[in-house]
Amino acid sequence: MKTREMNRDWIATAATLNSALPYLQRYDGAIVVIKLGGHAMGSDEAMESFARDVVLMRQVGVNPVIVHGGGPMINAMLSQLNIQSEFVNGKRVTDRATVEVVEMVLSGLVNKRIVQAINRQGGTAVGLSGKDANLIICDQADPSLGFVGAPSEMNPKILQDLFAHDVIPVIAPLGAGKNGETFNINGDTAAGAIASALKADRLLLLTDVSGVKNAGGEVVTELKAGQIREMTMDGTIAGGMIPKTETALDALHSGVRAVVILDGRAPNAVLLELFTEHGAGSLIRPD
Repeated sequence: MKTREMNRDWIATAATLNSALPYLQRYDGAIVVIKLGGHAMGSDEAMESFARDVVLMRQVGVNPVIVHGGGPMINAMLSQLNIQSEFVNGKRVTDRATVEVVEMVLSGLVNKRIVQAINRQGGTAVGLSGKDANLIICDQADPSLGFVGAPSEMNPKILQDLFAHDVIPVIAPLGAGKNGETFNINGDTAAGAIASALKADRLLLLTDVSGVKNAGGEVVTELKAGQIREMTMDGTIAGGMIPKTETALDALHSGVRAVVILDGRAPNAVLLELFTEHGAGSLIRPD
């Protein structure tokens, strides 16, 4: 015969699960696009934790879509192959040799690492790029930058088909040109375009900061699109946060219900954002 006393940790765990019920019901059947990058991809432990969170989301009825970056891995491979990069106004020129390396690293090394991590946790993940099934058709973003693409046409049916079979799509940010080119796409931009095409319930942009901060340096947990514009104009939002908030505004304008900018380094950040009252980052809604 075994005996045990109820301890406070067990009771707290049960209370957490109980309080999550309204949010589990709220997101049943919802599409959530997650941009994965930064420290969330930096270690095997972080990847395993993220993969477990994604599998749990799928288990409770959410349709997650993972869009990933891979800048550090691309830089490492270019250095290893002794391919020199040219920069214009601080941005890398993606020539033909570079885009071949980008595709190799993103669609191969990085994409399959994420797919394997999810599958090891009991999910069913499939790796794609924007070139598959013409998911993302691109125009050239800037001729001076070479093969850098701006999404111009989206064909998300392949993703809907995967949802119907409980498959988790993991997407490398590459697109097809109208003349057969391969284009590299900014990861946030690709995630925003996919979320917009799916009219996703949430777009989660995982970053290396805790969210959008006000002039006092405090994270603002909920904002409207108009407030984002004001904070950008007065310089409160600056630097690397600007392209993320621009992606958020574009997604909201295209029908995404809300965008969250959150710290991907925090354990279980995605679950905290979706399934708790307090969330985990800065929630941005339409005006």
